[in-house]
Amino acid sequence: MIDRNRLRTQQEALQQGFAAKNIQVDLSAWNALDQQHRSLLQEVESARAEQNKASKEIGALMAQGKRDEAEAAKSAVAGFKTIIGTNEPKLAEIEAEMVTMEQRMPNPPHADVPVAFSEADNLIVREWGERPTNVAPIPHWESAAKMGMLDLERAAKISGSGFAVYTGWGARLQRALFNFMIDHQTMTNGYREIYPPVIVNSKSLFGTAQLPKFEEDLFKIDDNKYLIPTAEVPVTNLYADEILEPGMVPMKMAAMSGCFRREAGSAGKDTRGIQRVHQFDKVELVRYALPENSYDDLEQLTQDAASILEALGLHYRVAMLCSGELSANNTKCYDLEIWSPGMEKYLEVSSCSNFEDFQARRANIRFRREAGAKPEFVHTLNGSGVACPRLFIVLLESLYKPGYGMDVPAALQPYVGAAHIPEL
Repeated sequence: MIDRNRLRTQQEALQQGFAAKNIQVDLSAWNALDQQHRSLLQEVESARAEQNKASKEIGALMAQGKRDEAEAAKSAVAGFKTIIGTNEPKLAEIEAEMVTMEQRMPNPPHADVPVAFSEADNLIVREWGERPTNVAPIPHWESAAKMGMLDLERAAKISGSGFAVYTGWGARLQRALFNFMIDHQTMTNGYREIYPPVIVNSKSLFGTAQLPKFEEDLFKIDDNKYLIPTAEVPVTNLYADEILEPGMVPMKMAAMSGCFRREAGSAGKDTRGIQRVHQFDKVELVRYALPENSYDDLEQLTQDAASILEALGLHYRVAMLCSGELSANNTKCYDLEIWSPGMEKYLEVSSCSNFEDFQARRANIRFRREAGAKPEFVHTLNGSGVACPRLFIVLLESLYKPGYGMDVPAALQPYVGAAHIPEL
């Protein structure tokens, strides 16, 4: 959510930011409610002050034998109580309307973000390694079948379309990937490991802004429980409604978890193989940052995610998303993209975002710079470090050789327990 004082004083800049995300927001409606709320609030506060003043006078007047004046003061107190009693419910109603509107306002993009509205307008800021050119363009579902790694037909039988069963070397490679990634992020990059629940309540999803806007993409268990779409939700909310004491921020956390998404609206789009599935594993990186340092933290977060790809020797590129490609919630985002030889395109394997204080306001996560200091909202950041399915895809499509199988990258060999995965 956006700071209400900012909504009052920076409306032109905010409207430009909303438009840059191609999201329409009627601030005039919010302004009308705000003016009404402030006017009523002033009336209530004034009545309460007069009520307190008159109440204090009654005893003194009675002690002085001024009964008529005391009765008049009592009558005034009753009148002030009526004003307060009439207007407080109206204030609560207006406040609720304002909050509902504020919950649906997007987070404006950072000034560095190019204003554009197409994926083609994303800015490639750097690349690492060489894109493979001597690899047979064999899609992963074919090479996986030759090595006995995936059983998509039986996955569909037991769960429906959009699920995968990893088998044999595929199951071992999958397990090796997420064990390697969580070890790398915690033991090399210094993140504190978290193993979170995969079921969260609606309050947590509201805190990270998946609710109310993205409910159709979530697997709902009951009226207040959902499967997590990403470990961002439980990890970011670990300190919801708390004030972090001096020295606790900055904070770096990494979590390995399953993720569950309906992928509503994606039917028929990139659904072959495991590029787009309803259940997948990934390592999530979450940071709490000091407000003045959060964009430096974003650069480091992005490099921490990219270090997985470098350790595996995979070519990647970093794209800064243009304003129209950002989510409603982040201010700046880098996508890490790896080349799929079998599908002949780049696949996003991580999105690293700064939310500034947008999530922290919703989840009420604050910190103190020093003992006794006024609490401030932290800045939250997150990114995948990284998602398994597309990493699995690119490893197979980059390393598989017909009639031979695939060699395992050196960093993964201790986890796989082998240097080579043969064909069946």
